[in-house]
This record gives sequence, structure tokens and C-alpha cells, in this order.
Amino acid sequence: MRLATLRVDGRTTAARLLDDRTAVELPAPDLGALLAGADWRAVAARDGARLPVTDLAPPVPRPGKIVCVGLNYRNHILEMGRELPTHPTLFAKYAEALVGPRDDIALDPASGAVDWEAELAVVIGAAVRHATEDQAAAAIAGFSALNDITMRDWQYRTPQWLQGKTFEGSTPFGPVLVTPDELPGGVRPALALRCTVDGEVVQESTTADLVFDPVALVRYVSTIVTLRPGDVIATGTPGGVGHARDPRRYLRDGSTVSTEIEGIGTLTNVARGYAPVPA
Repeated sequence: MRLATLRVDGRTTAARLLDDRTAVELPAPDLGALLAGADWRAVAARDGARLPVTDLAPPVPRPGKIVCVGLNYRNHILEMGRELPTHPTLFAKYAEALVGPRDDIALDPASGAVDWEAELAVVIGAAVRHATEDQAAAAIAGFSALNDITMRDWQYRTPQWLQGKTFEGSTPFGPVLVTPDELPGGVRPALALRCTVDGEVVQESTTADLVFDPVALVRYVSTIVTLRPGDVIATGTPGGVGHARDPRRYLRDGSTVSTEIEGIGTLTNVARGYAPVPA
């Protein structure tokens, strides 16, 4: 199934997409509320009123938790001359950072180094703690795309990354949630991932190159804290970010960022606002 949260006449509703233009309205205000029901799969499969797909919100507008992973693409780590990590590098992001798949990215004048990071997002569909491999796999509701837009000058102010990762209105998420049965590789999907900035390909990889796959990440994070329906795990980004280029490259007012994951869809977002040129 392909599920989404639609904006309709000043409200939101969960929906099952029939195609790119038409959806079936579901009895929940968003996917987070839908996933909170133990029978969400059966509810999502029901028939209902048809709606046009005109405006998409983030699939889960207000996740209880957004857990992000750093340094998780094998080839990128090796090409930088680093050893593969033995444990995932984790940091958090808050719901206020999320925007929809066609919304603007807010450039904050506090940062002059706004960068892109295309990522596969895992959406949780059942509460799980200390998950076994089978329990972790069963807890995955589906996958979406996310761009972990990062204020590099804030990220590297201290050894802790959070402050550069969760500026408000900065993180595109969507366009839909796709259940594992519709993707090659299922709960360990092997999907082409690409990011372009103003039409230029800046990142290109496959999610098959993840060091820690979605099941492993659910197991690991659930050891620390209970994962609940609607929680999101952003699985990390491959090489090609602007901060690693020579010269470094960052987003400016009017920059168009496109984040595409095979089988899921494309986020197309324009950066808006003032970002000072770094000294």
C-alpha cells in the first residue's frame, strides 16, 4: 500500500493512494493516528470516499520520536578512509523540523552553511522494545523519503550534532509511506537514491549499501527506548553533501532540492529565506 497524509480544505486526513491523483480517505486525521490502531493495515485497506491528491503533508506530521543515523553508507565511509562503525551513530530531530514533500525549506538567517542529506526513512507501525530480529521486521510499517537538511556551522559548534540538525521548517519528509511488501528487498529494501540541487545530481547511491539496515536499526534503537507507532528512523545519507565539496557548496534562496527514492517517490522543495555567505 501507498499511504499519505493529505491536506484537504484546511484539515488533514490519512489516505490510501490509488494513483498519483486519487486517494481513498481513511478514518484518521493523519498517518500517525492511523498507525496507532492495532488493526491499521485492515483499516487502510478499506474502501471509502475518493479524494484528489493535491497537497501532501509529511506522512506522519508529528512523530513522537525522530531518530537519525550518521555514517551509515559503506562505500562513502570507505572512500573517506574510515573504518566501518561497529555501532550506529545516533542523534535526534524534533517534529517542528518537518515539512511536506512540496513545502519550502526554511533558510534561517542564523546559518550560512545549509546543506542537503537525502535519506531513506523507516516508519514504525507497532510498539517494540528489546526487539528480536523478527519483532523488529514486523514493527516496520513502511518507508518514506527524508532530506536531513543540516546547518553545518551549527552542527560543528560542539561535538554534539543536534543543534545543526533540527532547525524549524527545514526537513522535507514524504511524499508517501510505502509498505515493505511493495518494495524490492521488503524490510531491507534495495532502492536507488538520488538528490539533485538545481537540476545537478549531487548524491546517488542505493539503500542496499547501508551498514546498518532498517531491521538492525529498529533492534538497536528499541534497546534504548520503546519505539511506538509513527516514530521515524532516518537511516543516514551517502556521499555527495555540499560541505564535503571543494569549494564547499550550500543552499541559497531559490535553490531547488529534489530527493528521489526508487519505488517511493520524490520530494521537491525550494529553499526560501536569507542565508548569509560564509566568511
